[in-house]
Amino acid sequence: MTFIIAAAIAAGIVLWLMMTYNGLVNLRNMMQEGWSGIDVQLKRRFDLIPNLVETVNGYASHEKETLQNVTSARTAVTNAGGDHEKRLEAENMLTGTLRTLFAVAESYPDLKANTNFLNLQEQLSAIENDLQMARRYYNGTVRNLNTAIQKFPAVLIARQFGFNEAPFFEAEDGEKAVPKVSF
Repeated sequence: MTFIIAAAIAAGIVLWLMMTYNGLVNLRNMMQEGWSGIDVQLKRRFDLIPNLVETVNGYASHEKETLQNVTSARTAVTNAGGDHEKRLEAENMLTGTLRTLFAVAESYPDLKANTNFLNLQEQLSAIENDLQMARRYYNGTVRNLNTAIQKFPAVLIARQFGFNEAPFFEAEDGEKAVPKVSF
């Protein structure tokens, strides 16, 4: 009788370990899928930037510093490689330089009316919307994974099986600021 009770307890523990491990693997895979979605949108934006810079360059060739900053930020994204934290930082920098590029474009009425520029601007806006949705999905999966890792009793085994908390995709401080509007 004692043997049957011990075997049932051992089987319960093994079953719990399997279910917890498989649940954590599922959450980690969903998080990686979320990052992949962000990566796809960032790649689309990355590929669009040379066309955008070239179009602006044709109208605003003396705005070299702004164009160089966009190009440098794009290079920083490439150099970040697979390091998620460096990549997030580089992507935030690229977002800021793109805002500056569009602010420069406001000073050139001919550029703002250029069909190619308007098309590129529209494509970039659509990509940014898709990117925002991908970021939300990723952050949701990161939240779920981090919560599962931190909850008791899963916390007892999560680290031992290599499950660690993941960073959220957060906006840079400059992106969080409320814009000043004056009339």
